[in-house]
Formats: sequence, structure tokens, C-alpha cells
Amino acid sequence: MTLDTNAIARVVAISATSFGVAIVVMPVWIRLLQRWKMGKSIRDEASAPVMSKLHAHKAGTPTMGGLVIWLTPVIMVLVYRAACFFTIPIVCRLSFLSRAQTRLPLGILAAAGLIGLVDDYLNVRRIGPRGGGLRMRFRLLSYAFVALAGAYWFFSRLEWDFVHVPFMGTFNIGWWYVPFFVLVVVATSFSVNETDGLDGLAGGPLMTSFGAMALIAWSQGRIDLAALCVAILGSLLAFLWYNVPPAKVYMGDTGAMALGTVLASVAMITNTALLLPLIGFPFVVESLSVMAQVASKRLTGKKLFRSSPLHHHLEAIGWPESQIVMRTWIVSFMFAALGVIVAFIDPTR
Repeated sequence: MTLDTNAIARVVAISATSFGVAIVVMPVWIRLLQRWKMGKSIRDEASAPVMSKLHAHKAGTPTMGGLVIWLTPVIMVLVYRAACFFTIPIVCRLSFLSRAQTRLPLGILAAAGLIGLVDDYLNVRRIGPRGGGLRMRFRLLSYAFVALAGAYWFFSRLEWDFVHVPFMGTFNIGWWYVPFFVLVVVATSFSVNETDGLDGLAGGPLMTSFGAMALIAWSQGRIDLAALCVAILGSLLAFLWYNVPPAKVYMGDTGAMALGTVLASVAMITNTALLLPLIGFPFVVESLSVMAQVASKRLTGKKLFRSSPLHHHLEAIGWPESQIVMRTWIVSFMFAALGVIVAFIDPTR
């Protein structure tokens, strides 16, 4: 890995600026959400008895805090680009918008964030089926369409149709790259969303995942992409200041879906999609717990867990919320570090 002190200073400055902007904006946004009565709704006892009992006290906590997480880097990149246009060198040097590295992830980030924002709003206002929000079918199609747009850009515009298998090499898979891209993006975004169920639970693994991706992108010479990762990391860290137990604001779909989508797109750009389950290990476990629960109920008529995803089961058997969150963060850090190590020692990369 090449150590360029100027590039390091630039990336650190971007991350620090993102944190500074988000930490100032977040309390203002929380007050606005409170004024607009944009509080989280807790599922009723009939549909989710365990969750309803454990989380009833959280009803009304402002949601949509994720808007600040993804909007901060988007606005930053626009400001830096404007500084280049108006010839302000000291600010222009912080620009990390580039066609090859960050234009697509930023577009995906904003598109997924807006879809999530609409879903959050409908959910809070109880507009839509089953107490509010977009239908699952429409949500799935919406994020699949965003992923499909990204896949088209890679496959048709960049002629990118290869996948790297750690320790085995890189293989061309032709048009299969398109459904593979869509699968990775949609699976990651929904897995992150499943994890976002306790105060700070999704935020910690997202920080370690974006940190790991920043290191991998840097090692590949994709400095602008690494800068985008740390910009997201900075705003995410500011969000966690207000999201750790007891949370003053929740991420909402606008945060979880947007961050999951862009995390997957970064993995595709760095060609580390097959390392993503390792780097984002808690997301995989949470998602698998939901699928196992559904399969068990349909095949045997019995629940495998008291509640799903896994974090609700752990709550139900007596684990304190803070203990679940902190242990998940520890597991996340260890597996993300392992993913980075595999990426670095892979002789075929």
C-alpha cells in the first residue's frame, strides 16, 4: 500500500469535515423531526408480541436520521465541485467526485436514500398496507431497479463483467454479471435494514465495513472511492453520537437502505463482492436468522427463534440491549479486519 502523505491528509480532512457537518446538523434535524411528529412506530402485540413488549417504550423516537448520514457526503461533493468551478484551490483539492470511482456510488446512495425516505414517511404517517409504508413488493422492485441501473453502467458502459474469487483469480461471467450485481446490492441493503433494530446496532458494523472498504480502495489506488467511504464513515460516526443507547434518533430506511446499497456498490467497484459477507458478517447473520425463521415456520409450523432477526431473539432470552450492540460491534470489527487481511494477502488480486 502506497503512503502518500498529501492524499492521507486530504482523506482525513474529508472525514473530519463530514463528521463536523453532521454533528452540527443532526440535533437541528432531530428537533425538526420532533416538531413534525416523525416518530418511530412500534409493531403491535398481535403481529410481533416479543418486539412489542421489549420496544414499546421506544415509540415516538424520531426516525429518518439516516438522511443526514447520506446527504452530508452528497452535499460535500457538490460544494467541493463548485469550489473547483469557481477556482477556490484549497477547497477544490478536497473534491472526490470522479466518473470512474464515485459518480455511480453517489448516485446509488442518493436514489436509495430517497426511496427509503418516502417509505419512512409513509410508515410514520401510517399510509399504506399493514400500518404504513411501501409494499414489500414495491420496495424490492424499487431497490432492484436502482441496482439494475448500476449493473447497466458497469456492464454496458464500462464493459465490466468479471468477478474476483479470493485465492483463485478473476473470472469473466458475461451477462451473468448483471443479475449478480443486482443480487449483491439488494441482498446487502435489505440485510443492513434487518440489522437496524437496536440502538446503535447497525451503525457499528457499518462503520467497520466502510472503514475496511476504504482501506481496500486505497490499496487499489482508488483514492476518491476511499474518500467517499471515509466521508460516509464521518457522518455515520456523528449519527452514532445521537443513536447510541438510549437513542435520540433512528436511522430509518432512508439510512439503512442507502448505506447498504452504497456499501455493495463499493464492493463491486473494488471487485471484492465475495469478501463482503466476511466484512459485513453481522448483516449476513441477521439476514440468515430471518430466512431460517421463515423456513422453519413454513416447513415445521414452529419458530426456530423466539423472535427474529437474531438480535430480538437475544433480547427475548435476557441479553441486555447494550450487551448485544457492543458484542456485535466487536464481532464486526474482527471480521472486517479479517476481510481486509484476506484482500491484502490474496496473491491473485
